[in-house]
Amino acid sequence: MSRPVVIKAEGVSKLYRLGQVGTGTLSHDLKRWWARTRGKEDPYLKIGMENDRTRKGTSDYAWALQDISFQVEQGDTLGIIGKNGAGKSTLLKILSRVTSPTKGEIKVKGRIASLLEVGTGFHPELTGKENIFMNGAILGMTRKEITRNFDEIVDFAGVAMYIDTPVKRYSSGMYVRLAFAVAAHLEPEILIVDEVLAVGDADFQKKCLGKLGDVAGHGRTIIFVSHNMQAVQSLCKSAIYLGQGRMIEMGRTDKVINNYLSREINNCHSRKWDNMEDAPGNEVVKLLRAEIVILENAETDVITVNTPIDIEFEFYLHKNTNLNLSLHLNTAGGYCIFNVATPSKPITAGRHVSRLRIPGKLLNDGIYSINLIFVKDMASHLFNIADLLTFEVVEFEREGNWFGKWEGAVRPDLEFSLA
Repeated sequence: MSRPVVIKAEGVSKLYRLGQVGTGTLSHDLKRWWARTRGKEDPYLKIGMENDRTRKGTSDYAWALQDISFQVEQGDTLGIIGKNGAGKSTLLKILSRVTSPTKGEIKVKGRIASLLEVGTGFHPELTGKENIFMNGAILGMTRKEITRNFDEIVDFAGVAMYIDTPVKRYSSGMYVRLAFAVAAHLEPEILIVDEVLAVGDADFQKKCLGKLGDVAGHGRTIIFVSHNMQAVQSLCKSAIYLGQGRMIEMGRTDKVINNYLSREINNCHSRKWDNMEDAPGNEVVKLLRAEIVILENAETDVITVNTPIDIEFEFYLHKNTNLNLSLHLNTAGGYCIFNVATPSKPITAGRHVSRLRIPGKLLNDGIYSINLIFVKDMASHLFNIADLLTFEVVEFEREGNWFGKWEGAVRPDLEFSLA
């Protein structure tokens, strides 16, 4: 039995004039009004450029979105992925009715709660408690319904001590925790979440993803935008891949993510920060260099399934610390192949190098990313970097007449005899 369609987009496009509000001149506005009055197409739609930020513009108009069509059924979880500037946030703003499309239309059935940026819909002079009730009223909730969820919202956000404090005094982390808690707990039929979860710490992000899973499990619809492919993979059943304002692909999440990474993510075998102030980290530790070292055929940057590699990290410790490093190797779909950690031991202040060797004949062909975490006292995360390095492992020429992809996350060279 098919479920009802709650979002339907048909030929949605959005045109912006660069550097101006509206068309910038009264004569342009009058031309557009006259065209609409006669039922004609907007004359400025014909001269809009594609949304490609890498080249100089040839027109004063640019398409943020072009001809986007899709539909979402009740209870679906849809991820939207793409590089910065692909049109993801513009599409969410149109879905949330923050702005209207230049062409096409979107039909939405149900109450929408949107979390497009930190503190969306919050009034800075109101307290956390007052903002909860105001946001609930905007969503069409009764005071009784809001009161029923109030304690759970405050507990989830972890701001009980500050609930009667104006939110303008909140940190960005407190702001986003409360904003997410309000949006997720006030029972909208459709929940739209942008990249705002990146503001929270790792524990809160995990908590949010768990809550989104619960929301989806109760038959509500979720539209989720994130650069975290693991989060999209774990939460969303289907995904849309946007590129330069156009829909490149829509389909099963793992397939869409794989195609996106193959097309958009370049290999990043080395990153280095010469200036300590620019280096990622904090007052305890700074990461100075991360590099993949190819141990065979070093004259090429091609890594095959047979190639052993070293992954090196150089960091500077500002003070003596009981430290260990934890590394996650993830597939393009966001699955963790393995998590390894150095021993935890006292490390003196100064420069240090950590090295992990991955032998050949272990990884399957595919695209991989490395997440690095610095851990203090085997308990607290000092800081972590997602997608620090990315690399592709390619197939090698092999015997036989079948050259498809081997099944499995790894393909170790194990002894397997046949008598």
